[in-house]
Amino acid sequence: MTWSLLFFTTNIFLGIGLAMDAFSVSMANGLNEPHMNKGRVCTIAGVFGGFQALMPLIGWFCVHTIAEYFHVFEKFIPWIALILLLFIGGKMLIEGIKNDCKEEVSAVSPGALFVQGIATSIDALSVGFTIAEYNWIMALAASLIIAIVTFFICIGGLIIGKKFGTKLSNKAQILGGIILIAIGIEIFVS
Repeated sequence: MTWSLLFFTTNIFLGIGLAMDAFSVSMANGLNEPHMNKGRVCTIAGVFGGFQALMPLIGWFCVHTIAEYFHVFEKFIPWIALILLLFIGGKMLIEGIKNDCKEEVSAVSPGALFVQGIATSIDALSVGFTIAEYNWIMALAASLIIAIVTFFICIGGLIIGKKFGTKLSNKAQILGGIILIAIGIEIFVS
C-alpha cells in the first residue's frame, strides 16, 4: 500500500474497530470515578491509545522477525484478555458490593489501568499481520492513527461514564465491574 487517502481512511476505521473495547472500559472507569479531572481523563485515554499503538507495532515486528512463534501465541490471546478482564472486573464488582454503603469510590489504580490497557489492546497484535505489507514508517503512521482515534473515542467513553456515574452514585463500581466481565467474555467468545 502507498500513502493515499485510502491508507488514512483504512487506518481510521481500523482504529474505530479496535477502540470499541477500550471505549467500553473507559465508560466503566468513568462510572467508577465520576469526579475525575481533565488531566486524569487524558491520562486514561492516553494509556489506552498508547497500548493500541504499541500492539500493532509488536505484531508487525513479529511478522517481520519471529512469525512462526507468534502463530503459537495467537490462540492464547482470547484467554489472556478474558483472564485479565475477569480479574479486574471481578475485583471492581467485589469492592463495589463491599463498599455498597459508602458514597466515595476509589480511582482506578495505575496497575489496574495498565492491565486494562493490555487486555483491551491485545487483539490489536493481530493487526500486525494486516499491516505486514507496510514498511516501518507506514506501520508507525498506521499505529499512530489508531492511537489518536482510540484516544478521542476513550475520552468520549470516560465523559459518558462520568455523567452516568454521578447519577448512579455507589452502584457505579458494581456496574463497571459487570461491564468489564462482559467485555472479557465477549472477546473470548468472538
